[in-house]
Amino acid sequence: MTIEMRNGHSGTGPGAITPDGCAVELYSRLPVRDEPDIIAAAVPAGAHILELGSGVGRVTHPLLERGFTVTAVDESAQMLARVRGARTICSPIEHLDLDERFDVVMLASFLVHTADVEVRRGLLRTCVRHVADGGCVLIQREGADYHANVPRERVDPSGFTVRIVSSEPVGDGVDSVRAEYLFPDAVWTQTFRSRLLTKEQFETALAEAGLAVAEYLTPDGIWVKAIPVK
Repeated sequence: MTIEMRNGHSGTGPGAITPDGCAVELYSRLPVRDEPDIIAAAVPAGAHILELGSGVGRVTHPLLERGFTVTAVDESAQMLARVRGARTICSPIEHLDLDERFDVVMLASFLVHTADVEVRRGLLRTCVRHVADGGCVLIQREGADYHANVPRERVDPSGFTVRIVSSEPVGDGVDSVRAEYLFPDAVWTQTFRSRLLTKEQFETALAEAGLAVAEYLTPDGIWVKAIPVK
């Protein structure tokens, strides 16, 4: 099967690769970390969550197990085919309009750092369009040294190694980032473009969309709880 990659995005390795370079089989193997705990601590029990960019359900499934209702959105039907127990919707996030409101809208996977400013605006507008009165938007940011501390690698306790091999400027505040995932039986790579956002730039982008930071949920500032501004 031929996949048309986005400009500056690519991926290699076994199985299907999405247009942004994500390998479906790789994301099915990645372990759950602390994301479900962070989310569960920040939102009401039993909340209805709209998960934008759910992928294969790595975070979706633990949230379901914790009693949340999840609508999982991804533009890759191959990713969504791995999701179990949640309502799934295949759509580009920036064009989504369900005419529904949710207690929580979640934009994880560093999607707010997309290189295309207009796409980022569309993502945040989608968040605002779907969050209920009194609800919140949870956003995952890149760490402060994500682009600076390169090359680096981390050996996961489950037995694979992830390497951020390079982060090279390509202009207009955007870097081309190359990651490698080394498993005992397979290797995947992903190259993607990411826009650096300082805390101030991030908060300005939120304000432009009608959102404001309510709380930084983690000491490193990676997880953020935002609310609509009336």
